[in-house]
Amino acid sequence: MSAPGINDFTLRVATVNGTGSASANGLLMKAIFRMGVPVVGKNIFPSNIQGLPTWYEIRVTGDGHAGRDGEIHFVIAMNPETYADDLASLAPGGVLLYDSTWPRPQLLSRPDVTVLGAPLSAMCNEAFKAARSRILMKNMAYVGAAAALLDLDLDVIKQLVTEMFAGKEKLIPLNMQAVELGRNYALQNFTCPLNFRTKPMEKAKGKIMIDGNTAAGLGMVYGGATFGAWYPITPSTSLMDAFQLYCDKLRVDADTGLHNYCILQAEDELAAAGLVIGASWAGARGFTPTSGPGISLMSEFIGFAYYTEVPLVICDIQRVGPSTGMPTRTQQCDIQLCAYASHGDTRHLVLYPAHPGECFEFAAMSLDLAERFQTPVFFLSDIDIGMNDWMVDELTWPEDYVPDRGKVLSAEDLEETKAFYRYLDVDGDAIPYRTLPGTHKKGAYFLRGSGHTKLGRYTEKGEEYKEVVDRLYDKWKRAAAFMPAPVVTPASRPARLGIIAIGSSDGAVREARDRLEAAGMPVDYMRIRGFPFSDEVAAFVEAHDEVFVVEQNRDAQLLGLIITETAAQKEKLTPVLHYSGEPLNYRFVYDAIENAVKVRKIA
Repeated sequence: MSAPGINDFTLRVATVNGTGSASANGLLMKAIFRMGVPVVGKNIFPSNIQGLPTWYEIRVTGDGHAGRDGEIHFVIAMNPETYADDLASLAPGGVLLYDSTWPRPQLLSRPDVTVLGAPLSAMCNEAFKAARSRILMKNMAYVGAAAALLDLDLDVIKQLVTEMFAGKEKLIPLNMQAVELGRNYALQNFTCPLNFRTKPMEKAKGKIMIDGNTAAGLGMVYGGATFGAWYPITPSTSLMDAFQLYCDKLRVDADTGLHNYCILQAEDELAAAGLVIGASWAGARGFTPTSGPGISLMSEFIGFAYYTEVPLVICDIQRVGPSTGMPTRTQQCDIQLCAYASHGDTRHLVLYPAHPGECFEFAAMSLDLAERFQTPVFFLSDIDIGMNDWMVDELTWPEDYVPDRGKVLSAEDLEETKAFYRYLDVDGDAIPYRTLPGTHKKGAYFLRGSGHTKLGRYTEKGEEYKEVVDRLYDKWKRAAAFMPAPVVTPASRPARLGIIAIGSSDGAVREARDRLEAAGMPVDYMRIRGFPFSDEVAAFVEAHDEVFVVEQNRDAQLLGLIITETAAQKEKLTPVLHYSGEPLNYRFVYDAIENAVKVRKIA
């Protein structure tokens, strides 16, 4: 564990929700990124509209790590109510900058950190007349102070401010004036720059900053979705916002102005799922974004889509539960909920993206899988991926992509068919043929959620019912071959230890694995990307003496799913569980595995 240094430190801004600090914080992160330095941004905010504490954390990581560090080295403390916590959060040797308009002598009580005071409010009160401007410009003033202390490129900041206020050019000089106020005060009163600071690099070439919900919304457009229905819920609403934004740009006929898409806000999540089922049955590609509470409400329609074999894509952006939980905090707590959602015997296809790049890719993949297998598909992200900006490779799209519509009979097919039976396994692959309404009179059938035979007729005979649900199970098992393969990162030498994780745990796990190996403890790592699991999962467990399953929930849901759905030996699996609601950091993973290994050696 190294001390902070050039392009290797974590900055946290402590503010109050509703004060307009988000733009300033984003500006700080983007400025560092524009200097070619990899960054990781995490927003920790309350679920109310305004008035409660919020923190924005920026990890500057020249090595290009994708997860949190777990230590804070520089705090910009703008919320007096959290000064004590902010001071306590600093690692030894850290720096705290606060608004000294109201002096806080008690901040000097910790001798192992440096406390810097800048009268940011007083300077802005003197320089700006409007009350709202004084509040907003105070944020830009701390950007300027941070620029001096961290040696940020002022030209880059000017360019970002210009872009931020394009179309509102009169605001550009005001914001730059505030930046200069903070920067000049820091240069005149503090030793600048700090020992840990930024230095231009070339590691951001070919990279973009984007959040997972935006990437998923764009992926849905590229994947051919033309219908979306949802009921607003944190943290999934911005996915639909992104879908609408890109539809407005890409799905409007330039000549006629006609919109080639439909977006409906339903009265609740259950209705949203029903709308998507109806659209999919009619032949459109559709989806609904939601979170855990929405999945609970959709349960009845999820079972209906599974049993009637209608394509349904649900984007679950996980948050902390149970019940309302903490709506703006992150967890991986819907793993088993999505695998088996609805009453009765159901098993679903689930995708686990780890970053916005995969959100873009997996959004389109979920549409293909839903139509190929005529079944619900869950796109399982979380608030960390969905609402935080990540540095990822530039998004690319294959020019030869053709949507996989699955086994859909055309009018010509039906004309040549002697008889059409909706649930008959004609090809022996457990997937029947489907038809779209209005295609041909031979393709008409009665859609029912009650017991039905392979010919689509009503039944309450046990063997006829069993024949259908056994085929559904067979179809689900066959889907394993079509899920994205696990990503395996082997140690540089034979390892008896392994790690398994999914989704947003990936960045922290990869860094912990690298540092464990550097400390003489080689560990192989498998990131699972889809459910049902491939045979590789059990084989990975079999190849190791002990496998740590890292996940962000209390109940070891991923571990339990592995035990239930694979031949993996339960005795080899050890849970590493993080469920505080804050994004996972590498130190948590490193310490958990190192301590477990020490205990084994002592025993």
